[in-house]
Amino acid sequence: MAVRDAFINGDVAVAVRSLQLVRDSFPDRPAFDTAVSRAVLLRVAAGELPETLRLARPGAMVAFGKQDTNAAGYTDAVRAAREGGFEAVERLAGGRAAVFHERTVALAWSLAVPDALAATHDRFREIAAIMAAALVRLGVDARVGEVPGEYCPGEYSVNARGRSKLVGIGQRVTSGAAHIGAVVVVGESDRVRNILVPVYEALGLDWDPATTGSVEDELGSAAMEDVEGALLAELGERYAFEQTGFDAQTLALAARLEASHRSPIV
Repeated sequence: MAVRDAFINGDVAVAVRSLQLVRDSFPDRPAFDTAVSRAVLLRVAAGELPETLRLARPGAMVAFGKQDTNAAGYTDAVRAAREGGFEAVERLAGGRAAVFHERTVALAWSLAVPDALAATHDRFREIAAIMAAALVRLGVDARVGEVPGEYCPGEYSVNARGRSKLVGIGQRVTSGAAHIGAVVVVGESDRVRNILVPVYEALGLDWDPATTGSVEDELGSAAMEDVEGALLAELGERYAFEQTGFDAQTLALAARLEASHRSPIV
């Protein structure tokens, strides 16, 4: 894991983890967008890329997890997503169907680890704390924890006031590396609720649409740039990062993986 000399805390020198920050987004190619994050994970695991954090603005898509793809109603759920104006993709991280759209911010973090399973909960706690702290910076009463009835439920979701889910977090591990993914609903929570009603009905999942919220719902208004800025500020207090773009090898690998992340045409 890369580190750099950082600062002297009293008489102790503190080493700061450094990572590569990428802001590239592919909103018009949702399956490719997902494949890019997988390509990064594979290349980090192979030692070809350093620890990489991606902060992106996705297009409209419903991202289905492994349990969804194995469900009897999967094809009906895919059809419902597309009829509602959302592309259907098969997600990289675990969890149930989640929604991304133009008023969400997506984070994908890949890091090399010798034993990916050993610190799974540590990584969940770390990213959940970062996401919650970033929203607190903006004035949201953000808390870590599952809201009863939330979509894509998880104990490391970030909610507002213990009542509405604002951030979903998932993880995937592979030999030598881990991927942590998160999505912040900045605005238009109605689009999340409206598309998940038929999708979750098709999958046979119970949930409470009233638990779905957004940063905008909490603050009255919210700019994408403000949310991204708060996330970067919070990350900057913990890590050193240098912004760059994806290289040709990563994009070529993503192109080869793209079809595997596109839900079937039904």
